[in-house]
Amino acid sequence: METIDRGSAGSARVAIVGGIHGDEPAGVRIVRRLADALDEDGDGTGCIRLIIANERAIKAGTRYTDTDLNRAFPGDADSDEYERALAPRLAAEVDGMDAVLALHTSHSAPPPFAIHSGLTPSVRRTVTGMPVEYVVDASGLRGTTLDSTVPHTVSIEVGRQGSEEAVEFGYEACLAFLRAHGALDDEPPTFTPTTVVEGDEEVPKGGGEPHVHYVNFEEMPEGAVFAEDDVYTHRVTESGVVPILASEHGYEEIFGIYGRVTGTLEQPGSAASDDGEDRVDATEKRAE
Repeated sequence: METIDRGSAGSARVAIVGGIHGDEPAGVRIVRRLADALDEDGDGTGCIRLIIANERAIKAGTRYTDTDLNRAFPGDADSDEYERALAPRLAAEVDGMDAVLALHTSHSAPPPFAIHSGLTPSVRRTVTGMPVEYVVDASGLRGTTLDSTVPHTVSIEVGRQGSEEAVEFGYEACLAFLRAHGALDDEPPTFTPTTVVEGDEEVPKGGGEPHVHYVNFEEMPEGAVFAEDDVYTHRVTESGVVPILASEHGYEEIFGIYGRVTGTLEQPGSAASDDGEDRVDATEKRAE
């Protein structure tokens, strides 16, 4: 793991993490670009911490070496598995940070989107301060990811794996994240409401040739087949379901995740966000 500290324009302590998965080089390139662009010293009392996480998997060009790092938190420092032992070290590097952003890419189609596992004022500021239309509430899914175990952490899927577009978008999203928390003052932050999609369940993959028929956040009519292979035919049994991380070849065990649009996350300071306090409005909850 490599850690690079840069100066902050404000008092917030923030972190950006790339390279959690070794086959997602965009995050590493974005972190390196930020390290070159940001000043080593800032006018503020805060800190910008840039982290390249899974160096062994990055060198090998594989998602992981022993186990998926983003399924290994909180980890075990005494584990013989490289990533499981790395997880608590990474968590310690971002412990106590006011905001953390984890960079990812996928084999899914655009648009880029954010993911959180617990809404706090910091998370609200991060999500609505970045140029994403959607945020996935993953609090009901896995509890072994960085964003589900480290407070104030947001993950962002910046684009298609291996694409230059992912690098460019991810870099601009990181600058927006830094502005949102006052760590960068080259221009004022921009906050916009973001559509909330609640993650319901993972959609398992079997074997044979996989086929996915809908893209991320596309509403699927009742009775439509979302995905199929030689083992499964996943037919939507009710209306209002949308896919998240939909992919034929991106994951070994799942086609993606089912989700539902549940409302809007309002920007800090708006009436709906209760002037930035951590309050989930009725529009952000699943309708009873």
